[in-house]
Amino acid sequence: MKTKFNPWPYGIILFFVLLLCGIATVLAIALTHRESMVSDNYYERELKFQEQIDSTARAQQSGASIRMDAAAGKLWLAVPAQQVAQRFSGSIEFYRPSSPALDTQLPFTPAADGAQAVDLSKLVPGRWDVHVTWTAGGKQYYLEQKLAI
Repeated sequence: MKTKFNPWPYGIILFFVLLLCGIATVLAIALTHRESMVSDNYYERELKFQEQIDSTARAQQSGASIRMDAAAGKLWLAVPAQQVAQRFSGSIEFYRPSSPALDTQLPFTPAADGAQAVDLSKLVPGRWDVHVTWTAGGKQYYLEQKLAI
């Protein structure tokens, strides 16, 4: 008597082989994929959050502002002129949440009237967070704004 071909044992073996290959592939991807945090110094920034809240309140009370002119492709930063006359130092950080490699930092050096224009043409289109930090007269100031370029 001739036996009939039974595909079930081969199907079960093929299923487990494919399952093991799939698990091995997922493990290989998970082990080689570097998942970066949003910011390299995330925990350090979190501890200084209350200082940032106070600095933001001081900046808003002083009348400082960030304004984007999309037609000209410029970002306008303005601080009170009396702050520029004091010991003034600051920086502008362009932060890209989706790609930390594109982050850029520039010096904040406003003119005597307190205004500075930043050319946005060098930035990759997309979502950006602008963080402006400056010190004037021994006090810290901070402004933040989200941009879509």
